[in-house]
Amino acid sequence: MRDDHSLAGELATEAGERLLELRARLGFEDGRALKDAGDRASHEFLMDALRRLRPDDAVLSEEATREERMDPRRLSAERVWIVDPLDGTREFSEQGRTDWAVHVALWERGALTAGAVALPAQGRTLTTAAPPELPEKVREPFRIAVSRTRPPEFVRELAARHGGELVPIGSAGAKIAAVLTGEVEAYVHAGGQYEWDSAAPVAVAVAAGAHASRIDGSPLTYNQGDPWLPDILVSLPDLAPTLLAGIRDLHRQTP
Repeated sequence: MRDDHSLAGELATEAGERLLELRARLGFEDGRALKDAGDRASHEFLMDALRRLRPDDAVLSEEATREERMDPRRLSAERVWIVDPLDGTREFSEQGRTDWAVHVALWERGALTAGAVALPAQGRTLTTAAPPELPEKVREPFRIAVSRTRPPEFVRELAARHGGELVPIGSAGAKIAAVLTGEVEAYVHAGGQYEWDSAAPVAVAVAAGAHASRIDGSPLTYNQGDPWLPDILVSLPDLAPTLLAGIRDLHRQTP
């Protein structure tokens, strides 16, 4: 039987390949139809594969029904796959954009233990099976990945105070992947997101030795009754103390 790290990588990669084929076949004239088809096709593939290959495990997927996501049996399970079949549907539906992803993560007994982030349009998958090597030092000026549409205002001020630059990127998976591959040095988000938005990329980030936490430095927790996560910080380890201290200072000054 394939180990969980390999399985996460294979499933994320194959789902991504199917999404590329769907994108090529349907085209970009009807963005809504493309988004819906992508979400549905990737979700069905991942759910079918996990039922077949890991039949005893629970699954939390963005595209599951609300009743399925809130099933209390998930909370008592020892192993839960947390998946985002298509992270960054907006970018997926825009011709030429590569900043969308497929997330597959495994949570076991309180911690993320395996994960993969496929970046199909970039032709790569980052996994806990072979975590990427982090850049050896922080680039100056350091770069912070932020939302294309709603970057937190405090992050603008944080970057300005510490000589950083903001880099808009699409999906959360693509943002965290950018930290791990040296395109940026940090990702800061405070607008809220769900567990499936970050579980897989955080699993890979931690395996690679990156810093990953809430913006107050407290741990990220997964497989909760309410899968909402208010904020997140992922960065190169040497930059994390500066960012955490800067965020604390900004919050103290907020009326």
